[in-house]
Amino acid sequence: MRYSVVTGAAGFIGSCLISRLNEEGITGIIAVDDFTNPLKNKNLEGKTIAQKIDREVFPDWFAENASQVEAVYHIGARTDTAEFDTAIFEKLNVGYSKKMWALCTQHQIPLIYASSAATYGNGEWGYDDSLEIIDKLKPLNPYGESKNEFDKWVLKQETAPPFWAGLKFFNVYGPNEYHKSRMASVIFHAFYKIQATGKMELFRSHRPDFEDGMQLRDFVYVKDLVEVMVFLMKTRLHSSIYNLGTGTARSFLNLTQATFSALRKAENISFIDIPEDIRDKYQYYTQANMTKLREKANYTQPFFSLEEGVTDYVQNYLVPGKYY
Repeated sequence: MRYSVVTGAAGFIGSCLISRLNEEGITGIIAVDDFTNPLKNKNLEGKTIAQKIDREVFPDWFAENASQVEAVYHIGARTDTAEFDTAIFEKLNVGYSKKMWALCTQHQIPLIYASSAATYGNGEWGYDDSLEIIDKLKPLNPYGESKNEFDKWVLKQETAPPFWAGLKFFNVYGPNEYHKSRMASVIFHAFYKIQATGKMELFRSHRPDFEDGMQLRDFVYVKDLVEVMVFLMKTRLHSSIYNLGTGTARSFLNLTQATFSALRKAENISFIDIPEDIRDKYQYYTQANMTKLREKANYTQPFFSLEEGVTDYVQNYLVPGKYY
């Protein structure tokens, strides 16, 4: 059997990708992760995979079995933006990714890996996935720095997999994030807060050019993410680093209103101060320039609107407590 590898397999995005691969009839999946979290492992229930392999031993397995691997989706990473131990990020996000790149290059296996919009920092250089600005970016935390360090390293390599794509995920939301607790999407938290109290609090603006709740993000539904990954691996047209958002910035107020609407509840929204310890690192605007994915990779499918994505997530997953 030929295998597709998914790292971060039990996580939010990785488990959704496995569902999408199963829909494509791909069942020879090597699921790679740290499988010690029982709540996280629920993301894999009902999915068809060939084998689970702990992330610590996977590089050795990969080196020995590379001839059987036909594709690698390297989604696994430490994603906690409040973690400041740079050694953890150096090991899990930079060092581990270099191993995946080296093995995929050596054995000529196509590779898709997760970068992040956190690489853009405050957006001083905009949100354009031009390779020319990657050296100039100044991420706001060690997580974003680790993702940008690997992107920079990739661009310096003289040898590469036969096809590769680094994807700068913007604000991803959707099913299978039950285990993420504090790091889950705002929609996830809004759902439970509204269900419990009938109301939702958002951060007040501390800038005169933004009204309260009108801080903007490019919110992208996880089903769009996995659709793009499957498409890129099939077509393999243009190796590069790509933005992966919707190309449309929406406010946290819009998002919360959509959540109330999906729950068919009356809006009750109030505002609280942004905690001082994160206030200077808080982003007020992100919006992906999606031109490269559309024009270079020829991805033409529409993305879920915020309202469509929130409604699907809330009504088909959060309300019944289901997984994708």
